[in-house]
Amino acid sequence: MSESPGIAVSSGSAPPAEVIPRSDVPAAPKPLTAQRVLPLRRPGRWIITAVVLVLVAQIAHGLVTNPFYQWDRFQYWFLRPTILDGLLITLEVAAYSAVLGLLGGILLALARLSPSPVLRAVSWVYTWLFRSVPLIVVLLFLYNFSALYRTLSVGVPFGPAFFSFDESRLATDMAVAVIGLSLNEAAYASEVVRGGLLSVDQGQHEAASALGLPKRYQFARIVFPQALRSITPNYVNQLIGLIKGTSLVFYVSLLDLFGSVQSMGSTYPGDIVPLLLVATAWYLILTSVVSVIQFYVERHYSRGALRTLPPTPLQKVRNGLRDAQARLRRETAT
Repeated sequence: MSESPGIAVSSGSAPPAEVIPRSDVPAAPKPLTAQRVLPLRRPGRWIITAVVLVLVAQIAHGLVTNPFYQWDRFQYWFLRPTILDGLLITLEVAAYSAVLGLLGGILLALARLSPSPVLRAVSWVYTWLFRSVPLIVVLLFLYNFSALYRTLSVGVPFGPAFFSFDESRLATDMAVAVIGLSLNEAAYASEVVRGGLLSVDQGQHEAASALGLPKRYQFARIVFPQALRSITPNYVNQLIGLIKGTSLVFYVSLLDLFGSVQSMGSTYPGDIVPLLLVATAWYLILTSVVSVIQFYVERHYSRGALRTLPPTPLQKVRNGLRDAQARLRRETAT
């Protein structure tokens, strides 16, 4: 008699043996139970966060409780007409210098990328010179430029002059400040623009040339808009440095924001610290506004390069509130 595997067979009247289950038959699955996934504990992060919060609280406590800061005098000077007039001069100098510096940087970058060896050499020497000389030296040199050249003329080199003019009449304090900052800014902007142009894929140039587009149209409508994605964040950093660099025009007798603070500090020596805090607050406001503009400009030129645009600060707040509400509902449900 053949026996089935795993089953004992007995003869006679003996009771049947115990049936042994087959080993190849899978056991019945256990019912699934909902389990909560716990996040990984990171004690080091919590310790560092606590230390940072303690330091921030101590700094804030020192700023609020230290009478040396004289916050009542800060409030008095913050919107004084003298400070606002200096702020307006700072904005004018920064705006003119930013526009002229960017235009000069574009021309220098194009000259650096030009096939002409003369243009490449002149652009390289200009960038090398003004990146090497401190800005304060450039401003003081231009401020005393009339001592070297009392009159400026335009004509044939080593020949007759077509017309000439008095340099001291044109070199006002505002003109000296704008020209000095623009010359310095153009040297740095040229490298920013050149790096942005080189970041454009070579295939874009080849595709534009294959379509028979003019060089000017290729640059204005194809190459430069794509290069702006790389140029914008780097040049905004330069623009923030330019806003802070306007504080040096005080040395060429132009009372900008920092010059007004220095002048009032000399008249009221007891208010030096609150006046410096006023200047610091205004510079923080100006650079913060530029940073916000930078975000939206970058977001605009990232269209076509990203599948989804980065959310705006308002959208981040809304998404955070929505996620918090959803998390709260899940906690309540469990």
